[in-house]
Amino acid sequence: MSVLMWFRDDLRLSHIPALAAAAAAGEVKAVYVYETNTRRLGGAARWWLHHSLRSLIDALAQHDVPLTIARGEARDIIPRFALPVYCSTRYHQPLRAIDDEIAEMVDVQAYEGFLLSEPGEILTGQGKPYKVFTPFSRKLRDSLPPKFGAIELGELRGPGADVERSVQQLEALQLLDSATAPAQHWQPGEAAALEQLELFADSLAGYAKDRDIPSLPVTSRLSPRLRFGELSPQQVWDRIPAINDDARAFLSQLMWRDFAWHRLWEHPDLATTNVRREFDRFPWSWGNGEDDDVHTWQQGKTGIELVDAGMRELLATGYMHNRVRMVVGSFLTKNLGIHWRHGEEWFWEMLVDADLACNAFNWQWVAGCGDDASPYFRIFNPATQAKRFDPQRRYISRWIKEIDSEDYPDPMVDLRESRQAALDAYALTK
Repeated sequence: MSVLMWFRDDLRLSHIPALAAAAAAGEVKAVYVYETNTRRLGGAARWWLHHSLRSLIDALAQHDVPLTIARGEARDIIPRFALPVYCSTRYHQPLRAIDDEIAEMVDVQAYEGFLLSEPGEILTGQGKPYKVFTPFSRKLRDSLPPKFGAIELGELRGPGADVERSVQQLEALQLLDSATAPAQHWQPGEAAALEQLELFADSLAGYAKDRDIPSLPVTSRLSPRLRFGELSPQQVWDRIPAINDDARAFLSQLMWRDFAWHRLWEHPDLATTNVRREFDRFPWSWGNGEDDDVHTWQQGKTGIELVDAGMRELLATGYMHNRVRMVVGSFLTKNLGIHWRHGEEWFWEMLVDADLACNAFNWQWVAGCGDDASPYFRIFNPATQAKRFDPQRRYISRWIKEIDSEDYPDPMVDLRESRQAALDAYALTK
């Protein structure tokens, strides 16, 4: 019997329940659909997707599995194969609606594995979804096994691969149409993801103490691997057991990912609508053109050193250190008073790891209008943050070459005055 493996955000062969089940069911054909009726990927994510799919083509070809790459609506494309479909579960309600519609036309077997836990599994004592991370993480941690264990792929075989045809289909998607191409900083694909996981696991010592220092190579850099499913969260959980403070600090970050997706499940419009609706009254600015404050912030020319360093890291690499993400987000939404959606949309375009849940959740968190949000009155002072986490200006100097010259701009706002203006605006909103 022939079956169809529908790859989505799970671009790997190892530890993927849907593929293991497909391999056990019979001869496998594979498909990836670049869906045109969902939110378009940003330029950095499209770059990553192109190279991750190119790696997947070769990996599948070793098992004679052909990968068809198509552009369009999945509800039109998937049923044309007229085969039983195996895939990983998706967790955004609009995508689930598409999957449900397809399941009415063909046999679809969807398997868990994108998250550590399923929405609806981690609930309060009243049977409600958690809105605060700390109790959520405690209950999640208690519910998970010490190790998930390996998922054996078995004998994966297909009718024969046509690598040239798959590559032509990939090129036809024109995913490399963006100026964002951080090739010197990243190597997408499952093999590189597994290597990065091993490197991080072997160098975990000091993570809890140093993970907020942006000049040090301490963070895992696994976020784009998880975003595109080159690794599963279960693989990461198993490789880094919670045996010390460093491991526990990292696994807490992994659980934040689950929390964001659980909240997206409850709020499908997370990228566009304030979770705390009282912020609908907040007088955020929307900007008015390429020469406005939004553009200055995007280009890292605000005259605020840590903010500019982070924004320039993003422009150059498609990535930004997590501590600095919080600083630049706070600066945009509070010191500049600009709506968080400008930041969410820019990060969506520029980050290699931007996903539907974490990107929107994090922006609502830093703006103060989301679940378990940083209180609006908690405003990150970029100068104080720089002194604490980059005291020797190593991170700043790396990304701002003209930092000590007259070419570097003066601060676009006074940090103290703009902070007070933000607090005054918040007082009127409450």
